[in-house]
Amino acid sequence: MKGRSPFSLLQKSVPAAAALLLFFLLLTVSPPSNSSYHSLFLSLSSNDTAAQHLQALTRRPHVAGTDANSVVAAYILSILSAASIPARIVPYHVLLSYPLHRSLSLLPNVSAPVVSFDLSQEIYPGDPFAEVAAEVLPTFHAYARSGTATGRVVYTNYGRVEDFAKLRAMGVEVAGNVVLARSGLVYRGDIVRNAQIAGAVAAILYVDAKDNGGRTGKWFPEARWLPPSGVEVGSVYRGAGDPTTPGWASVSECERVSVDEVVASGVMPAIPSLPVSPRDGEAILGTIGGQVAPEDWQGGTGAPVYHLGPGPGLLNLTYLGNETVMMIQNLIAVIEGKEEPDRYVLVGNHYDAWTFGAVDPNSGTAAFLEVAQRFAKMQKEGWKPRRTIILCSWDAEEHHLIGSTEWVEDNREMLASRAVAYLNMDYAVSGRGFHASSTPQLDELLKEAAKMVQDPDNSSQTLYESWASTDSPLIRRLGGGGSDYAAFVQHVGVPSVDMRFARDYPVYHSMYDDFLWMRKFGDPLFHRHVAAANILGLVALKLADEEFLPFDYISYANELQKSTKVLENELLGKPVSFAPLQESIEKFRRAASKVDSQRKELESKDLLSKWKKDPLKVRELNDRLMMTERAFTNREGLFGRPWFKHLVYGPSNHNVYLSRAFPSIDDAIEGVEVSKGLGSWKLVQREAWRVARVITQASRVLNGELT
Repeated sequence: MKGRSPFSLLQKSVPAAAALLLFFLLLTVSPPSNSSYHSLFLSLSSNDTAAQHLQALTRRPHVAGTDANSVVAAYILSILSAASIPARIVPYHVLLSYPLHRSLSLLPNVSAPVVSFDLSQEIYPGDPFAEVAAEVLPTFHAYARSGTATGRVVYTNYGRVEDFAKLRAMGVEVAGNVVLARSGLVYRGDIVRNAQIAGAVAAILYVDAKDNGGRTGKWFPEARWLPPSGVEVGSVYRGAGDPTTPGWASVSECERVSVDEVVASGVMPAIPSLPVSPRDGEAILGTIGGQVAPEDWQGGTGAPVYHLGPGPGLLNLTYLGNETVMMIQNLIAVIEGKEEPDRYVLVGNHYDAWTFGAVDPNSGTAAFLEVAQRFAKMQKEGWKPRRTIILCSWDAEEHHLIGSTEWVEDNREMLASRAVAYLNMDYAVSGRGFHASSTPQLDELLKEAAKMVQDPDNSSQTLYESWASTDSPLIRRLGGGGSDYAAFVQHVGVPSVDMRFARDYPVYHSMYDDFLWMRKFGDPLFHRHVAAANILGLVALKLADEEFLPFDYISYANELQKSTKVLENELLGKPVSFAPLQESIEKFRRAASKVDSQRKELESKDLLSKWKKDPLKVRELNDRLMMTERAFTNREGLFGRPWFKHLVYGPSNHNVYLSRAFPSIDDAIEGVEVSKGLGSWKLVQREAWRVARVITQASRVLNGELT
């Protein structure tokens, strides 16, 4: 079969040892092709190795800035060193947040005794990590405002903008009271921000039984669900990177802004907040009277009736945090490219965790290390990547993308001129089903790679076949700020991918995200970890080894067109013209078709005679493909959010996790809705022009021609 390696036929049935023997035989006949090496990569998989890595990484809780996290960093470095991959520590000095004191008490009504919550997560029967459970930090929100607040309780559903609008419409007073919101639909920092804007004095977040398997009475370790005492901790900082160095790297002795300035900017909250358990959340809910909450705000089958308040339940919250500058350690390992060492394919995962981190993030770390070890074995058999592969192990992601953002800011210009793509794997495995998000020029590459990987839950089909059969969108977009791809995409404009098996899991950011949960529910046989390493490594290899970058900008043009159509339908009859945007997209489509034709022409010359191909033309075409994504960025960034430079994909202003197409236009439309003024439509039109201009610039980069 033309163009196919023998390994692609044998990898499912031939053991790794036999595959290696066949590979050596092929070496004696002819130099191995990229496809042969890529098949070798797939043949080297080991679920035992992934399990061993995960067990070693999750022995203790390891929050950024702690000694336990340094031990994890040392383990990662030891694996890379043993694989003979040069690695180094890149330190930064950043503002981290830890809890010093918390208390929460409830006065159900004037005649009832005060209830004090112990705010602890309980050790489960037979917990193999009971001896180190005391090392788990007390439950808290990183960067929550220190202070004491007292107020009647108001139930706010998921704490979204529309939920607070609904309360206003129903005449429910939020100002001066304490908000109770269930977590799960929007970023927790945005919930606290919405509560603050509404005038609340504090915010309490909890996981509702409706979002935690219902009221079955079964939870971990018997079932996969969060126990009644489980708490989702996390950051409420809404920026990216060190809060005190917005836009520049946190090297020692650098310029810093004060915490008060950060709070005044709106990216750190000005009110205290605290996460609580499902059990404590329900106890608070039971003291709320007033109007009955809307039907879609209720708790599901078997739940008591939820009311809105305020009160009569009265909450008293005290939180004292410690915001302090600490050293964090990014780990950077380099496999230098042979032909194009100045072109970088970056692969990243963070290693810090709020607790044990078996899913988030160390399932991804285990897959990441598996990929690195396979690359090292390939090097021993003669493989050298065409382009440089940089393996990045980030610190302090959980505090909100600190380590990766500082490194990107520190290396902004180098990355802007040399980065081909960034591949992210945060938590790799929490259950069944493959999910991917990307910038659109990488869509086809993801699909092709998935066709080469076996589905870990169905050996009779490929990963692509199971993935394509799902009802959910095949590939989502990377505009949100939920993981370490954010700085690459939204600050610099580097094509990026994020991949994982399963999207959400019930013990997220709790003490119960441990190795036992993974072994029982997330991936008992560690086959999904192997598949995660397979797809991550294969995409990296194709980007690093193929002569022509496997980018498809026709797919990008189609996505731009779809997003514009959504906007046009949304604003039908409004005084805004999207003709400039449509025209720029059409120019971009023509440029995408042209570069595709040019690549095919160069490839056809290679088929006739490899000596006829001009390597400078190949390099020039690849540079255009690489640099086009940068052109979607704008120096001024989003209005009010200048760190976010990308005008095509960015986070929602009200949910950092949510990706929005044309976020600056989205923000301007919201401004119209708030002001209700006709003149504000001019701002929408201005943003439409601004987006049209960056798309036109991207067309010029793709064409490689000056006006």
